[in-house]
Amino acid sequence: MRAIRYHGPLKPLRLEDVPTPEPGPGEVLVRVLAAGLCHTDLHFTSGLLDLGVAPLTLGHEIVGRIERAGAGVPAERIGERVVVYYYTGCGRCRRCLAGDENLCDALRAEHGFVTDGGFAEWVRAPARNAIPLPAHVSDAAAAPIGCAVTSAIHAAELARVGLGDWVVVLGVGGVGYGLVQVARLRGARVVAVGRSEAKLERARALGADATVRAGAEDVPARIRALTGGGGADVVFELVATRETMGWSLAALGKRGRLVFVGYSEDALQVHPIQLVIGEQVVTASVGCTLAELRQAVDLVAQGRVRTVVDRTLPLERFQEGVDALAAGALVGRAVLVP
Repeated sequence: MRAIRYHGPLKPLRLEDVPTPEPGPGEVLVRVLAAGLCHTDLHFTSGLLDLGVAPLTLGHEIVGRIERAGAGVPAERIGERVVVYYYTGCGRCRRCLAGDENLCDALRAEHGFVTDGGFAEWVRAPARNAIPLPAHVSDAAAAPIGCAVTSAIHAAELARVGLGDWVVVLGVGGVGYGLVQVARLRGARVVAVGRSEAKLERARALGADATVRAGAEDVPARIRALTGGGGADVVFELVATRETMGWSLAALGKRGRLVFVGYSEDALQVHPIQLVIGEQVVTASVGCTLAELRQAVDLVAQGRVRTVVDRTLPLERFQEGVDALAAGALVGRAVLVP
């Protein structure tokens, strides 16, 4: 089969021929129908995220159809169209037993990170990780569910986003659009921050109460003005450069929660006195649980959350999507269609 292979930091991704995997006991073989490009994929190629596994097929936003089943998997599952949960925990540690496979210290698999992912024609996954999709949600629209929507659900829950909160989404891309909508569903007032007017326009269409154009406005001052001087109750940091982290801290109100979802080469610099005086919290969010993926599928199926797809591309044009993502030219996801 064809697959887009990662060969280590600072090395180009390559479309190669590799053996088609076979499903083992309890596993299914999924023919990939769509796979979303996430900013995390850029962190692999830049070397910012190096998990020491190469060569590797990237891609953790995966939609496909089950075409083969291993021992112990009901035959009636063949033909199901599914979205793939990309974590497989050990199933024994206290994190897994609590449902938090994303925090397992002994992961058995993590598709697109340490285990071959969905930038390929086929992917092998545990049957329990293959969550059925309703027919009315298209392949391309479903792909971002696996990370862009689930990461938003997980982060909003960790941040305790609630009714009447002022929530700032700093960085409007795939996950940012998910956060705008999920925060609104939880009763929050949402301010979206970004540099691209096209991206901010989409954020408003998805329910953002206000937008701030970075580079054209004083971001913290504008947020303070919008919140009546009190500052944000929650800031979701999806960019995490030295500049944006400074904005986030300056915009954060008393008992505000600064939640890191994105990261860069830069480190957070904050004096503890700011956190102490304002009883502020700095925390972070990674991935999602299997239950949150099921929730994400339901929200998209009901039309309560919409995914945003900028373009679809065949595997052989993957570099076009990577380049557009790196340039900040995408409004939403680029989705690869094998």
